[in-house]
Amino acid sequence: MPAVRHTARARHARDEAPRRIGGLKSSPMATIDRIYILDGGIAEVADGSIYSPGINVGVPMTLSCNAYLISHRGEWLIWDTGIEDKLAKHPEGRIIAHGIRGIVRRPIADQLDEIGVRPRDVSTILLSHAHFDHIGNVDLFENARWIAQRAEFEAMFGNEPEEFGYSLQHYEALKERPYQIVDGDHDIFGDGAVRMIFTPGHTLGHCSLMVRLPRRGVVLLSGDVAHNRENLRHMRVPSFNADQQATVASMARVAELLRVENAEIWINHDTAQSEALPHAPSWIA
Repeated sequence: MPAVRHTARARHARDEAPRRIGGLKSSPMATIDRIYILDGGIAEVADGSIYSPGINVGVPMTLSCNAYLISHRGEWLIWDTGIEDKLAKHPEGRIIAHGIRGIVRRPIADQLDEIGVRPRDVSTILLSHAHFDHIGNVDLFENARWIAQRAEFEAMFGNEPEEFGYSLQHYEALKERPYQIVDGDHDIFGDGAVRMIFTPGHTLGHCSLMVRLPRRGVVLLSGDVAHNRENLRHMRVPSFNADQQATVASMARVAELLRVENAEIWINHDTAQSEALPHAPSWIA
């Protein structure tokens, strides 16, 4: 399954009447204004086979960790928030979970300042899931409402968040701010421009995000539905995922969405792909 833009379906199909895809009604005419890819740090592992059991055994891997700042009709939204900025004070980083070392070289706060966006200007936080490399800077966005998947919310604030690889201290403040609980796919603005896609498996409430750009077209922000293009193509399931069968089903659903929407996918942890995309302060439309 190619993890790049599919060409089998003509681009003009995006201009057809609204349709229902995988249980999600789309509104193909709406687009965001632009998107910025923020450097949310890197994750280093000594054994890459944790992401592909039996493959890359003993091979060290470095994974990109991005956050995505989205502008839509005068509002700012952030998808994931990277590894916590305070790690920038420690050039060697720190092992945080699953034997993974988090390293931060460009704090998210600094990148926002370079763009000219204040954290308090961000009105909405969306999270693919609650692992440390996605949730590290939620405290920056004190004015933002959080839209959360019910299954993820319940795991985050349940009796044993550590069972899922979560650390409550990274996100505890989210529960004291305005939040909205959703079940499954969700159209963020009600116009089809930004759509949360329920892709459980890596965690119980994991999501991906589909955004519609005015020139580039439809892009699916993967979250951790897969950690690189090769693993997505071969449907390899990380050893620490919450649900193996759900992971495979979510990968298959992503493949179908990419085909039907003639979309491309940006895989958050695919370092080679990430390096080929422009990062902030550049933006993509």
